[in-house]
Amino acid sequence: MDGVLATAPLFAGLDAETAELVGAAMTTRSVDRGHIVFNEGDTGDRLFIVLDGKVKISRSATDGRENLLAVLGPAEMFGELSLFDPGPRTATATAVTDSALASLDHDDLRPLLLAQPTVAVQLLAALAQRLRRTNEAMADLVFSDVPGRVAKALLDLAERFGDPEPEGVRVRHDLTQEELAQLVGASRETVNKALSEFANRGWLRLEGRSVLLLDQDRLARRAR
Repeated sequence: MDGVLATAPLFAGLDAETAELVGAAMTTRSVDRGHIVFNEGDTGDRLFIVLDGKVKISRSATDGRENLLAVLGPAEMFGELSLFDPGPRTATATAVTDSALASLDHDDLRPLLLAQPTVAVQLLAALAQRLRRTNEAMADLVFSDVPGRVAKALLDLAERFGDPEPEGVRVRHDLTQEELAQLVGASRETVNKALSEFANRGWLRLEGRSVLLLDQDRLARRAR
């Protein structure tokens, strides 16, 4: 089994034999950057696990504005909500980079949930974690200013996608300026102003679609 796949929440608590059976039922495919895995409103019948690359989860308002809910990386799962609440997809999933995905049909997963209750527990734990993040994001929109939200988003991305370098931590977020603004729920101009302020203070250095965090302690204090 793929090493990344084995660390996904779906496989936590499974014995080796059951994990192999589940892995054998999954299909894998590669998608290009910008590929839409599924659209908001589509019928949901599969869950997905990111093997490589990044996928963004977003929703669109009636006026066309987009809200970026999350950026997911290797071993993270999406599309599982429809397993517990059948219905249209509640968000759109789009590849942020060239990515590799594994997927499992819900009809293949349901018998496993009945035979292995620990799988259902792990899936519910993953959903609970996502709900907790959503609640935190909603609270940040109410109680935090834009620079604070930008600092917190950068630290979260660093924790999940950061690579240590001699000067600091390299965060290859692969997001456009507009997508980064959507992630923190602010205008691109306001987010760019906050990033410029952090750069002028020597807390980070902007380099294309990556950021070199030079002073995570100062950013953490600003995120509070």
